[in-house]
Amino acid sequence: MDMNDVARSGLVLLGCGKMGSAMLQGWLENGLPPASVWVIDPNPSDWLQATGVHLNAELPARPAIVLIAVKPQMMGEALPALQGMGGGETLFVSVAAGTPLATFEEALGRNSPIVRAMPNTPAAVGRGITAIIGNARVHPDQLDLAEALLRAVGQVVRLESEDQMDAVTGVSGSGPAYVFHMIECLAAAGAAQGLAPELAMQLAQATVAGAGALAEESAESPAQLRRNVTSPGGTTQAGLEVLMDDQHGLPPLMMRTVGAAADRSRELRDG
Repeated sequence: MDMNDVARSGLVLLGCGKMGSAMLQGWLENGLPPASVWVIDPNPSDWLQATGVHLNAELPARPAIVLIAVKPQMMGEALPALQGMGGGETLFVSVAAGTPLATFEEALGRNSPIVRAMPNTPAAVGRGITAIIGNARVHPDQLDLAEALLRAVGQVVRLESEDQMDAVTGVSGSGPAYVFHMIECLAAAGAAQGLAPELAMQLAQATVAGAGALAEESAESPAQLRRNVTSPGGTTQAGLEVLMDDQHGLPPLMMRTVGAAADRSRELRDG
């Protein structure tokens, strides 16, 4: 199964909020015909209505793929409409946070090929990273297809087991919020040193965004990049001695932060 199969048999997108819209925009820009896409969304945006996709229309009986992008609390009312497509060749891909493969297997049948995906919010600007795992019914070419579709909003990694989703949640799923808070704290610290708050925020935002881009695009590791800007006895070293303190600095704080998020993910998963 590949994108040609999707174009022929159709793609159903259930939910078209920020994440769904970002994916749909990527697919259309990459050449997927609007006539091959069916979107179900109760509050379609003006942009969605202008795309030319089938909007809130009768769905094809056997689409190549159904991508589920509704909020987890809406899953109960969304899944029954898809039951008739289960048990066949239709591939289901869910980007709903916290909803395990077993939930979909119960609703759609254990013979349904299902991929669970965990994207993060930078996907809305095409800079996300998504972790995927398929159930036992997913063929390798179907996993390839899911990855190709999700690459429309950023990078994709494959997990070895669904249990790893809890750690993914703690690192990349919740991670953007940690970085946003770091920007807040960096700006507040700059203001405390005498900068105007607006200037401190501009400096903090650009610094974090630029450093992130450099870390991703450079052939050097983040550790080496850090060393490159740290002169012995200089200002950066003075700051890092506080930040890298083994007892009170960032290393133990980040361990506790990611651990708390992953633990909460496990609690929610296990009920």
